[in-house]
Amino acid sequence: MTSFDTDTDQVPRIAITGAAGYIGSRVVKLLTDRHPEWEYVALDNFYLGEIRSIGEVDVEHVDIRNRSELETALDGPDVVLHLAAISGVDDCEQNQDLAYEVNVTGTNNVAWFCRKTGAALVFPFSMAVLGDPERFPITVDDPRDPFNWYGRTKLLGERAIEGLAEDAFPAHLYLKSNLYGEHEIDGQEVSKGTVINYFVGRAINGDPLTVYKPGTQSRNYVHVDDVARAYVRSTEQLLEELDNGETGVKKFEIASDEDPSVQAVAELVQAITAEEREEHVPVELVDNPRGDDETLVSEFPVDTSQAESELGWEPKHTVEETIRALIQDSTSDE
Repeated sequence: MTSFDTDTDQVPRIAITGAAGYIGSRVVKLLTDRHPEWEYVALDNFYLGEIRSIGEVDVEHVDIRNRSELETALDGPDVVLHLAAISGVDDCEQNQDLAYEVNVTGTNNVAWFCRKTGAALVFPFSMAVLGDPERFPITVDDPRDPFNWYGRTKLLGERAIEGLAEDAFPAHLYLKSNLYGEHEIDGQEVSKGTVINYFVGRAINGDPLTVYKPGTQSRNYVHVDDVARAYVRSTEQLLEELDNGETGVKKFEIASDEDPSVQAVAELVQAITAEEREEHVPVELVDNPRGDDETLVSEFPVDTSQAESELGWEPKHTVEETIRALIQDSTSDE
């Protein structure tokens, strides 16, 4: 079994799947900045990820659906951060076979590798596994009842890792809320069309901010940099768990204390755009093309106390400061 002993000169080897993507590239950047002496393996099939290198780490073209190719490329890591996924709800619905192959088969391939080698694993399974929450604040122990194919594939991944990790390797699994914000890798802007980023982009272009009815539905939001910092903390802790011979799954809620309604977010973007650019962008309520397959609760608090106490993690960014910074940056670039 792979192990890490802080009393020896062994250099940890860390593998990241989905390293060319929105979160993965940020994780590689933070890890290499914090631990430049470690060895890194960065993998991606470049389905959507555009990053090809992060500092001195080159991203290798590897498809996690190909188990033989994957295991050869991983090459003996202590910790695998498994971030490769088809993550968009609409993308998963429109490409269900692909979503299954990547999110289920690919995740099983990674987890099976960890079981065979004893490598530790980090895996996010998203709030989408919950469906319509039954109680608040949200915790990792809440019932699973996903609305959509994305949530279903992530749930299958979560269950597979639970079974395979037992008595074999330690794993940290994240119940992760909605991301926002952007970051930069070697001068290249890295973003994704999540709700807040989508609204900011439309506001910068002078387009109406379209909100799905009724608009009162709440979401919890967490910045991409805050999520990446959680991965760094898990990596450090998992190396200690490997050294202690620990196995099995630990689950953490990675979220913030901000859960505004979608309408409130749109109106905040509208107000900040007016202040920073002296431009008015309208907010428009439109019919939801997903029908009833969406959580419509008016608040979405998440209990992150376990991540705070066990990982020493807490969010640092706020929605308002991030929206303002993004709009200010767009103005200065013009």
